[in-house]
Amino acid sequence: MNNENRKGQGAAKAFGALLRFYRERAGVSQEALGKETGYSKSQVAMIERGQRRPRGRFVEIADPFLSAQGALLEVAREVTASAVAAWFEDYLEEEAKAAGIHSYENHLIPGLLQTPEYARSVFACASPPWEDDEVDAMIAARMARHAVFHRKPLPLVRFVLEKIALTRPIGGQEVLRQNLLHILEVGRLRNVEIQVMPEDRQIHAGLSGPFILLETAGRRSQLVYVEGLSGRYFLTEQPELGDAFARYSTLRAQALTPEDSARYIEQVTREL
Repeated sequence: MNNENRKGQGAAKAFGALLRFYRERAGVSQEALGKETGYSKSQVAMIERGQRRPRGRFVEIADPFLSAQGALLEVAREVTASAVAAWFEDYLEEEAKAAGIHSYENHLIPGLLQTPEYARSVFACASPPWEDDEVDAMIAARMARHAVFHRKPLPLVRFVLEKIALTRPIGGQEVLRQNLLHILEVGRLRNVEIQVMPEDRQIHAGLSGPFILLETAGRRSQLVYVEGLSGRYFLTEQPELGDAFARYSTLRAQALTPEDSARYIEQVTREL
C-alpha cells in the first residue's frame, strides 16, 4: 500500500470517528442520518468505521444536520476520494471473493467485459458529466476488476447478453469492434461462458431488467445485485433469491449456446 492510500485510510478513520462523535452528541441514530443524507444505515456505519469514504453531498448535509460547525467539512478534505461510487463498493467486495458470477445485461456490454476505450465512452454518456480525473480513476478501477477471471481458485463466470448490447455502437464502430474482439478472447477462458440472447424470442425471462447473481464457495450463500434508476440493492432472502436463480437458468436455456454465441459475435465483428 502506498503512502497516499495509507493517508486516505487514516483520514477516513478519523472522519468516521468524528462523525460518530457528532452524531451521538446530537442524539441522531445511524438510520436517521442515513435517511437525511440518502445513505443506508449500514453505509453510515461503514463510514464511521473508516471502511467507506463519504461521497456526493454526504458531508455537506451531515455537518449542519449534526451541528458540527464545519468540523466534518474540514476533516473530509483529507479523505482520498474512492474511484467507485459509494453504493457500488459493497458489490465489488462481494464480486472479488465470489465463486460464481452470473450476469444478465440488456443495454450495454457489462463492466467485466469492457475495454478501457469502451468504458470511457460509457462514462462520457453520464449526465451531469464526470470530471476528467474522476473518469480516469473509474476506468482504472473497472479494469482492475478483470483480475477476477484469473483469481485462484478460478470462479465460474457466466454472461447472458442481449444482441443490442453487442451492436449498440457506444464510442463508435471501432471502439465496439475492439471490445467484441476482447469479449471473444475472454470467452475462450475455461471458466467463462458467454451467451447471446436472440432478439426474436417470443417468451423472455429477463423482461424485468438486468441483474447479477453471486455465489460463495460451496454455494453457502447467494446474493442478487440489482440496479435501477431509483436505487441499487441486494436480494438476500428467499423466495426472491430462488426466483432470481431460476430466472437466470431460464435465460441461459433461452439464449444461444456459447459456441453459437461466439460465432454470432465473430460475425458482428466482421461486419463492423
